[in-house]
Amino acid sequence: MREKLIKLRGEKTITEVAKSLDITRQMLSAIESGTRTPSLELARRIAIYYSSTIEEIFFELECN
Repeated sequence: MREKLIKLRGEKTITEVAKSLDITRQMLSAIESGTRTPSLELARRIAIYYSSTIEEIFFELECN
């Protein structure tokens, strides 16, 4: 998850993204580092922000 979120953030700062998501930069940093798990509502907001899905961002999808 860490690599996905950092890659999605791209050139934006943690502060910019956190402000857009209406959370603290510390919370976003903790989610990116894997020390905190976002609530379902926050995970949904993050997915919408990055034009993605919760599954694509927060889960390892295996193709069989």
